[in-house]
Amino acid sequence: MSGMKRNLVLALAVAAAVAAPGAFATNGYFAHGYSIKEKGVAGSGVATAQDSLAAATNPAAMVMVGNRMDVGASLFSPSPRSYDAVGSSGVPDGAGCGALCPFDVGPQKIESDNDFFLIPNFGRNWMLDSNSSFGVSVYGNGGMNTEYEGGTSSHNNGLGVQTTTPGTFGDGTAGVDLSQLFITGTYSKKINPTSSWGASAIFAYQRFKATGLSNFGGFSTDSSSLSNNGYDSSTGFGAKLGIQGEVSPGVVLGASYQSEIKMGEFDKYKGLFAEQGDFDIPATATVGIAVKTTPTSTVTFDIQKIWYSKIKAIANPISKLTDGSCVPGAPASGPGCLGGSNGAGFGWEDMTIYKLGYEWQGIKDWTWRVGYSQGDQPIPESEVLFNILAPAVIEQHVTFGFTNQTSKTTELNFAFMYALEDSVKGANSFAAPGAQTIELKMKQYEVGASWGWKF
Repeated sequence: MSGMKRNLVLALAVAAAVAAPGAFATNGYFAHGYSIKEKGVAGSGVATAQDSLAAATNPAAMVMVGNRMDVGASLFSPSPRSYDAVGSSGVPDGAGCGALCPFDVGPQKIESDNDFFLIPNFGRNWMLDSNSSFGVSVYGNGGMNTEYEGGTSSHNNGLGVQTTTPGTFGDGTAGVDLSQLFITGTYSKKINPTSSWGASAIFAYQRFKATGLSNFGGFSTDSSSLSNNGYDSSTGFGAKLGIQGEVSPGVVLGASYQSEIKMGEFDKYKGLFAEQGDFDIPATATVGIAVKTTPTSTVTFDIQKIWYSKIKAIANPISKLTDGSCVPGAPASGPGCLGGSNGAGFGWEDMTIYKLGYEWQGIKDWTWRVGYSQGDQPIPESEVLFNILAPAVIEQHVTFGFTNQTSKTTELNFAFMYALEDSVKGANSFAAPGAQTIELKMKQYEVGASWGWKF
């Protein structure tokens, strides 16, 4: 077996390991960065060529990386992530209100379980000749990982009687778990010695489960495929294109675009997600610049856009359950119902993220990095009820990292990230008007390391 084939087998083996569950909800549910080096500069890097995971940000960078392999992992902690429900609807005159009776969470404050997640990554790049390369990069997205034990919820039973049942939504432990794996094959070619383009074919795998949501069955087109069905998975394919080049001495521009990835349906949850369980991966675009400010230092700045609004399961508001586009029942009917053709979702908006990094080649074999990113979290105040399950409220990341060149062909990389605590607060849209508010809150930590080989 040739060396390239051997390493490709290794790449696929590592890909299987990366498919292990992970969770991170940083920029929505996209990671703030993918390689350990990029994590050290807050994920900026569309105009740089750091390692063999560069294709996750810009496929054009791979030919500038050379022959190398990178293996790494991060320990991620989205903790604490919590919700705080304050106020109660009481027992209003509810005779005849049916499925639209007031529904309260608690009142209570609960933190999610599951505080630590291991997230591996892998990359291998081969130079085909002096001007072209082929590489494999393996990385992940994830998020919306929550598990709320305990607590209660209460609702009017339609006859003016308030009933209380255990669990955030009255169906025991409530939560969701989403993880996504990407395996990319990337071809990259130099346009001239300082410019290049690249294209990646992306295979995506995702899995999901939900628990504790059965009380929304009256709003679902298929209540048997709404909650508590274990893990389901789906696959899909997409593409990523990129370009980067030096426009003046020490100044490099870069840009990349990843297509929306059409995924297969989650059949076990076709009564939860819009379009009968559809959960596609949104398109993204990134532009940026890298400026060599001194012979030993570089400033990077990226702007990234994530189009969550194009994915109905993520973007549609919860108000579709009550605006007349869903008729409650067993099953419910109408396009706005859970699982419907235009069904209710999490109400997420598009995100624009600004990433700033600084890299300094210090004494001898050390390179140091710092970074900061800022983006408006995607959850409107009107969407807090469902987003108890997905409290992706993070807006700011502060990062630090380094590389130690341990030999002419090997290096150790390290990165640390702190996501500043943030929150969103709004009305429970299923409670009596003005009766209850829910605040979602989270902060995060991540520490990671990788080992790189140059061949």
